[in-house]
Amino acid sequence: MVMNLVKAETGRERGTRPSRRLRQSGRVPAVVYGLGAEPETVSVDKTDLRVALNTEAGLNALITLDLESGRQLSIIKDLQRHPVRREVLHVDFLRIDPDHEVEVEVPLVLTGEAKKVTQANGMIDQVMHRLPVFAKPEDIPSEVTADVTDLEVGSSLRVSDIDLPSGVTPSGDPDATFAVGLITRSTKEFLRQQKEEEEEAETLIVMGDAEQGEEATAGTQES
Repeated sequence: MVMNLVKAETGRERGTRPSRRLRQSGRVPAVVYGLGAEPETVSVDKTDLRVALNTEAGLNALITLDLESGRQLSIIKDLQRHPVRREVLHVDFLRIDPDHEVEVEVPLVLTGEAKKVTQANGMIDQVMHRLPVFAKPEDIPSEVTADVTDLEVGSSLRVSDIDLPSGVTPSGDPDATFAVGLITRSTKEFLRQQKEEEEEAETLIVMGDAEQGEEATAGTQES
């Protein structure tokens, strides 16, 4: 995973007004914490931050903060945006050790074609879109894929069914459901018709067997 270098200036004033002035100057208020060290209030350039996050890794991008005390590998733990303009208002950076696992959430992407669900006119409900995992910084995937080929109507897939990349383990409940094959009105109609066809086929088989039995009996009597 690419590591982005972002210069972080220390000594910013706290409070609403100083933070507003800071944003107007093109910088974003932030705090750096973790690894047993004291939290540091800093600010980063808005453009540098945007570039660092404009990768496949998204919010899980590894960011090396260039601090006065030295460079520190970090990851974004929380990011606050303006509800309307969507501009970044504040960032929490978590210090991380490249040799130790960190907990992150990665996008969960469904792959494959659930033919049994499609044939029954059902639908797949993805109830989990981000998967919490443990991984060392260099092993953090940009996304995790899950194959839904074997999914059927009325069944579900769990986190334990996902084939995770090497070095990545789920941090949440392995029995948590991430996808469900749902029954729709079309599905119910399909299943009803299917049942009627099966019953009709069984009736024809029974009638055929009965006719063959009658023919055999008639043949015996003629003999």
